[in-house]
Amino acid sequence: MKRLIAVCAMLCLPLSAIAAENYTMLFKTHGTFQNVRDSVAMAIEGKGLLITHSNHIAEMLARTGKDLGASKQVYDFGEQMEFCSATVSRVMMEADPHAMVLCPYSVSVYKLPNDEHIYVAFRKPPTSKNPALKKALADVEKLLTEIVKDAL
Repeated sequence: MKRLIAVCAMLCLPLSAIAAENYTMLFKTHGTFQNVRDSVAMAIEGKGLLITHSNHIAEMLARTGKDLGASKQVYDFGEQMEFCSATVSRVMMEADPHAMVLCPYSVSVYKLPNDEHIYVAFRKPPTSKNPALKKALADVEKLLTEIVKDAL
């Protein structure tokens, strides 16, 4: 029931893609970190994909910062979910077996200190001159974009 309420709440929230560096597709929305994070997880699973690992980036930075003498809080909350798509990944790796390094895909969800927005981001696939790989990478970007849009 909690997930259903979270999804319904997320449907009412505005979504906006924002300018980012060339390596990032970045979206921002309103809501709670946990609701947005859960919506992203459901969108990934809704595509029939399995989240194989979650990296708790904000917690790791807070924990290790003390040992490094770093006091700046980078995130209030931040998590990265990793997953792969057998179909999209197979096409990509058939086009170029060295593209294995691009898998797994990941989507990050985070909140910055003193910022009311929740951010959702993924790495943009690289470009290629290989026509088959270029199409496969476009399909990877399409999949990741659909996941974010479904979530938000």
